[in-house]
This record gives sequence, C-alpha cells and structure tokens, in this order.
Amino acid sequence: MTSPFDRMIDRHDTNSIKWDLYGKDVLPMWVADADYPAPEPVLQALRLKTSQGVFGYEIPPRALRETVASRMQRLYGWALSPDDIVTIPGIVTGINVAARAYAHVGDGILMQPPVYPPFMGAAKSFGLTADFAPLTRSISNGRLSYGIDFEAFERAITPRTKFLLLCQPHNPTGQVYTPDEIRQMTAIALRHDLVIVSDEIHSELTLGDTAYTPTALAAPEAADRLITFVAPTKTFNLAGLGCGFAIIPNARLRAQYQAAAEGIVPLVSAFSLAAAHAAFGPETDGWLTELRGYLTANRDTLLDFVAKRLPGVAATTPAATYLAWLDFSELNLHPDPHAFVLHKAKVGLNDGMPFGPGGAGCLRLNFACPRERLLDGLERIAQAVDDRA
Repeated sequence: MTSPFDRMIDRHDTNSIKWDLYGKDVLPMWVADADYPAPEPVLQALRLKTSQGVFGYEIPPRALRETVASRMQRLYGWALSPDDIVTIPGIVTGINVAARAYAHVGDGILMQPPVYPPFMGAAKSFGLTADFAPLTRSISNGRLSYGIDFEAFERAITPRTKFLLLCQPHNPTGQVYTPDEIRQMTAIALRHDLVIVSDEIHSELTLGDTAYTPTALAAPEAADRLITFVAPTKTFNLAGLGCGFAIIPNARLRAQYQAAAEGIVPLVSAFSLAAAHAAFGPETDGWLTELRGYLTANRDTLLDFVAKRLPGVAATTPAATYLAWLDFSELNLHPDPHAFVLHKAKVGLNDGMPFGPGGAGCLRLNFACPRERLLDGLERIAQAVDDRA
C-alpha cells in the first residue's frame, strides 16, 4: 500500500535552504529538513490563523505550555508545571541563550564530538572554550558504533567548565543514551557543579523498538541543575516556522535564562505558536506512529544498500533521528568524501568536518524523504564510487 510519505514534492525555487543551495542537478540529502508535509491538524491550525487576516504580536499562551506539559506526561510520565516551560524561537537560539546565561568569556562547555555543529558555534559566539570528551568509536562488519569513555569524560572537565551540553538522541550518530549512561554522565556533571543542558529535539523520532527516556527521568537527582530543550520542529517538519521550549524546573536557573534572553531573543511568531500547539496535541499521534514506521523502513533500506553496494563504507544504525552517519575513510575519495559525493555523484550531504573531532572522513545523510528519492541518492553515490578512475 502506498504511504503518504511516498509523495514526491518538488521544492525547488521555494527559497528552501535544502533544495536551493545547490544546482538543480544535485539531490540534497543534508540539512535536517524532511521532505514530508506537516500533519493535517497543523495545516488546519495555520489555515485558521491565515483566515483571521491579522498578524500582530502574540505572547505564548499558557494553554500552549499546558499542552507541552501534557505531552511530556502522556509520552513519558514526566510531570511538569506549565510554569517550568519557556517558549523560544528555536533550539539553536535556546542553546546560545544558555551559553549567555550560564557561562562567561573564558569559561568552557563540555560536549561530545562528533556533534551538532551549532554546539561549537555557541561556544565561539560567546568566547567560550569547547571542552571535548570525544565519543569512542568502533567498526564491526561495516557497522559503526559510538560509546562513552567515562574516565575521559571526567578528565575533559576543567575548573573553567560551567555546563555540560548533551545531545540526546545524539546528532549525528543517531544513538540514544541508556538511562544508565545518562545517570553516569549527570553524576559526573553534578560532582563538578555543572549545569546540564540537554538538547532532546529528536526525542520523538525513535526508530524500531527503541525506548527513549528523558534525561530528567533517567537522572531525577539532576532536576535542579537541568535545562531540557524540546520542539515539534524536527518531528513534524516545522523548522521554517521556528518554535521550541526550554524546560527549566529550577526557578533560579529559569530566571537566569529569561534574563539572558531579554532584549536579544525575538517573540515567537503567531504562525509558529499555532503550529506548535496543534503539533503537540494528541490529534497528531497516528501520523507520528506512521512516520516512525516509514523512517525505520528507510533506515533499514539504507543500511542494506550500504552493506551490499558500498563495501568499505561503515554506517551507524540510528536508534532515533532520520540521520545516518557514514564513514567513507577507507575509500580514499579525492579530494575528500564530501566534495567527491557532491561533484561526482551529484548528491549533497553534510561534511563531517564541522561536527568536530572524529568527523573527518564522515558524511551525514538525511533519509527523511520518499523511499524512491532515498534509493536514487544512494544509487548515485554507489555509481560514482564504482566509476572512480
């Protein structure tokens, strides 16, 4: 049976960063922007907002924060007060506000590369150091996996380190930290009096039978030192609307955060508030279940293709997200894997270098697209590799 996610949508000439950065001969599979339309409840909410015809300033309504709290309770059994929740224009903005709120020039942020490049960007923007605790890596039978060296994790903390910036689920590896791993990391962070900032934007995009536990529930003892970011933007493909939430149960940390945002963070748009409210309501649950199934099948299709057609390429098995992390190092592609795939295969992927230590030789592939398009991109890459002189 045909899935609604099989629909091929032409997004060229729509001001799309993903589709219009490269020429029309390049198939873009890079930035974390899915090629699926948002669910109908979200579209209905946007139509209603448009029909009113007035688009003035809006404040995030308490009802929206109640919906976020209700969703956390329904999905995870995480009890929150709406007062714990701060509405923000996006998670990258949120991370930068955290850097401003909880550190000063010369301080450090602990992070685990290879990791989402804006983590390093936040450190650079505020004159902070990136204190790296690189993930360990291993390859077995073409499968790439990552782990945590807890001794190295603790050694990376210096007297200047002020907070731990977690990526959970992890981007780009797609791994989901276990509750035990979270407890060990947060215990170390608390021992060094760090604030813990956890980017959990991909938390609803679990694949297969993956179980996901928010950091707040895995390590409740860290609640007074924890800021959690969630958003509907990746799950429901609303990145262009920009809306997210900082969950900060500790009133003092929340006040610091809001003070740091004052004057530099714009109001969330009226359309963004409406879309977020609809997306986080229960009416989208069926759509999300179907999406997870489709993405899981896409992941499995990709892994099967890589194993059969791209020998020498090692791939992670994402437990969440719609991002695959591929190590092309063994192929010695010239001048580098990113340029080779872009110019020879005409496929746009994310270069691994901006993800920090451990990113060299790797590429990130976004498989949130119709399966036909995914196979087209993979076939282009395999053909280009086969045709090397």
